[in-house]
Amino acid sequence: MSVASIAAAALHFAVDAQQGVEPPIGGEAQLVTSATEALRTFSENGDPLLVPGRGLLWAPLLIVLVKVVLAFVILLVGVMLMVWFERKKISDMQNRIGPNRAGPWGLLQTLADGTKLFFKEDLFPEKADKAVFRLAPYLSAVPAFLTFAVIPLGGVIHPFNQEKWATYLQVASPPMGVLFSLAISSIAVYGVMLAGWSSGSKYPLIGSVRASAQMVSYEAAMGLSLAAVILVNGTLSTQGIVNAQAGLKWNIFTTGLIPFVIFAIAGTAELNRPPFDLVEAESELVGGFHTEYSSARFAFFFLAEFMNTITMSALIVTLFLGGPRIPWDPPFFSAVSPVWFAVKLYFLLYGYVLLRATLPRFRYDQLMDLGWKRLIPMALLWLLVIAAFQTTDDRVRNGAIAFVGAAIAGGLLLAAMRVGQKTSELERSGPNSVDPRTTTGRF
Repeated sequence: MSVASIAAAALHFAVDAQQGVEPPIGGEAQLVTSATEALRTFSENGDPLLVPGRGLLWAPLLIVLVKVVLAFVILLVGVMLMVWFERKKISDMQNRIGPNRAGPWGLLQTLADGTKLFFKEDLFPEKADKAVFRLAPYLSAVPAFLTFAVIPLGGVIHPFNQEKWATYLQVASPPMGVLFSLAISSIAVYGVMLAGWSSGSKYPLIGSVRASAQMVSYEAAMGLSLAAVILVNGTLSTQGIVNAQAGLKWNIFTTGLIPFVIFAIAGTAELNRPPFDLVEAESELVGGFHTEYSSARFAFFFLAEFMNTITMSALIVTLFLGGPRIPWDPPFFSAVSPVWFAVKLYFLLYGYVLLRATLPRFRYDQLMDLGWKRLIPMALLWLLVIAAFQTTDDRVRNGAIAFVGAAIAGGLLLAAMRVGQKTSELERSGPNSVDPRTTTGRF
C-alpha cells in the first residue's frame, strides 16, 4: 500500500468515524491508524493545506504563490520602514530632525535613496573576478528571505472562505524549520566572504576575513542556545515551537532566560550590527567587504543588512516570545494574530536601534573573547542543566545535582579565564608587545 493510498484511507476512516461506521480490522486497520496519527501530527505542526494524499491542485499552488509574494512584499516594506525608523529615532536622540523631505514625515526617503542607487553607474574593479563579484550580493540578500519564509506570522486562515483550503499564515512549515533557518543563515557568510575575495583589493579581503571569523565565532553560541529550545519543546518545526508556547509557556521563561540572552547577543553579532559592526568599520577598513561595490549591487548589501535584522528579530519572537500568540483572549482580534507578532517585533527592532545609538564599538579582541570565552561555555553549561531537568522525573534531586555541577564547572571556567586574562596582560606588557587597544582594526 502506497503512502498516498494510506493517507486516502486515513481520510476515509476519519469520515467514517464521524458518521458512526465501524472501523476496519486487521493489518489494514493498523496502517490506517498509523496514517491517521501521522496526519494528526502533520496537521498540528505542518501546513494543513499540504496534507499528504491531497495531490497537487491548482488552488493550493495559487495560495502558496500568493503567500510567497506577500511575504516578500512585507519584508521589503518592513526594510523601508525600519531604515526610516532607525534614522528618525537616532536623530531624535541626537537633537536632529532626520529625514523629512520625501513623503509625509520622510517615510519615502528610503524609497528615494534606493531608486537613486539603482540609477548610479555600476563599476567593476579591474582585478575582480566578475562572475563571483556579481553573485556575492545575492548570496547575502536571498538567505534573509528564505529564513523569513519559515516564520509563522499568524494562525490558520481560510482563503476564499473555504474550510478545505485552510492554511497557516506562513510561507512554509517544514518539519525541520529551525534547522533550515540555521543552515540558511549560515550561507550569508559566503556572500560576505566572496564579495571581499572577488574584489581584487586587500581592504575588502581583510574585511571579509574579519566577517567570516566573527560569524563562525558566534554561530556556535547561537546553535547551543537554539538546542536548549529544541530540547524543551521537543520539535524542530517553527509552528510546533509556537504551539508549544501556548498560554504563558514562553521559552524565554521555560529555558531560564539564559538561552534568550545568548541568542540575542549572538544574533546581533551575526547581523554585524553595533556594537559588533567591525565587519564594515568605516574608520578602519575603508568600507569593509563592500568597498568596491556601487549602484544596485551595493543596494543589495544594504538591503540584506536590514532584511537580516527583521528576520533575526522575527526568529527570536518565534523561538522565545510565543510567536503570534498571547497568553490571554483579548476583546479584539484573536489570541493568535499577526498583530501581536508585529507588536513583539517592534519592541525587538526598537532594541536594535537603541543599541546602535548608545553602545560604542567593541575592540576585535573583546569581540572574540565574548564569543569564545563567555557565550559558548555559558550556552553549553546551561544546555547541560536543561538536559538534566528534562531527562528524569525526579527533577528536584537532579536539578540540585545539576546546579551544583554547574556551579563547580562555572567556578573552574572563571578560574581558567582569569589565568588566560593574566597571561594576555603579561604578554602585552612585554618589551615587544602590541596593545590591541591602540591597534584596533590593524593586522
